[in-house]
Amino acid sequence: MSIIHIFPVLFFLLSSAGISEQEQARIPAGISVAFKAGNAAELSKFLNQTVELLLPEKEDFYRKNVAEAILKDFFASHPTKDFVIRYQGVKNDVQYAIGNLKTEKGDFRVYFLMKKVGEENLIHLIRIDLENGK
Repeated sequence: MSIIHIFPVLFFLLSSAGISEQEQARIPAGISVAFKAGNAAELSKFLNQTVELLLPEKEDFYRKNVAEAILKDFFASHPTKDFVIRYQGVKNDVQYAIGNLKTEKGDFRVYFLMKKVGEENLIHLIRIDLENGK
């Protein structure tokens, strides 16, 4: 096979590998839907048994049911208007995403990490910061 024929094959193989990695990096749509709706019960379906929450007024590791209650309180005091994931990827077998959460009380940057537990990718960390530190 000549060098001219090898480049298209290499390009196809490398671009295919990139696509499969991107597909693996896809955050489940249910997470975005739950954030957008401010629905802690739906979001808890994606939580690990222990979750690190870093919210404006609470920072600690919590059991899943306690984390759900804290998120429910956050959403109750900050009714959501919109949520969009801006960046997502995979690094060292950890999926991550960064998004923007718009609420009636201001805009927030949301960052979360997911790790594989058994056959599922579950959220291990959620960080919610005021946008621009305001």
